[in-house]
Amino acid sequence: MGVTIKTADEIGRMRAAGHLAAEVLCMIEPHVQPGVSTRELNDICHDYMMNEQQTIPAPLNYRGFPGSICTSVNHVVCHGIPADKKLKNGDIINIDITVIKDEFHGDTSRMFMVGKPTIQGQRLSRVAYECLKLGIEMIKPGIHLGDIGHAIQTYAEKNHCSVVREYCGHGIGRVFHEEPQVLHYGKPDTGVVLKPGMTFTIEPMINLGKRHVKLLPDEWTVVTKDHSLSAQWEHTNLVTDDGFEVLTLLPGNSL
Repeated sequence: MGVTIKTADEIGRMRAAGHLAAEVLCMIEPHVQPGVSTRELNDICHDYMMNEQQTIPAPLNYRGFPGSICTSVNHVVCHGIPADKKLKNGDIINIDITVIKDEFHGDTSRMFMVGKPTIQGQRLSRVAYECLKLGIEMIKPGIHLGDIGHAIQTYAEKNHCSVVREYCGHGIGRVFHEEPQVLHYGKPDTGVVLKPGMTFTIEPMINLGKRHVKLLPDEWTVVTKDHSLSAQWEHTNLVTDDGFEVLTLLPGNSL
């Protein structure tokens, strides 16, 4: 499937799905505390999506994934499977939410500090967020995806962090993962040229140590090879006629 240009009706439905995904992250925030397990966080989100929102948790059974959300703790880069291990004071955790509403996906994630944050955890989370914000604010018709990737990589490395290269952002709509692939590194003036109506995620995975990762035997969980901390933030974005709209940002909130 190539890059899809969304109609006004499709954009409206994506906006609704994006807001619902953002609401799940707001809902779960007070539950992210020392002593709670990621499985408990998963169950709370699942119940909220299914019963309160009447949305479908997109990750559940997607290519066999066993959870309704992804929970990536400390050195887990992405696709962490909810489990019984309890969060502890000083942990950092990325919670990744994707809902389906009226056939369309809303996909977003953010970092949470568990209890009293460490200086390293806070700093890495801040750099990862600034990478996301920098990338989003570049979105407008006519620029290349490589411009965004290059800017993110340059900023992360200037702050003595590294960018994971094996996993990337993606086009999204009726399909969870569609074209284009959105790399968080690259060269200016390369890659897909942005056009109004395109929708895609930006979700840089930023490591405190080296960029290298490995896939665990469960065939989902990705961790840093050097066990350094990893952080990620994600939004679903629309290319407008003169810039961008963040579809997973709640009304009244700003980047």
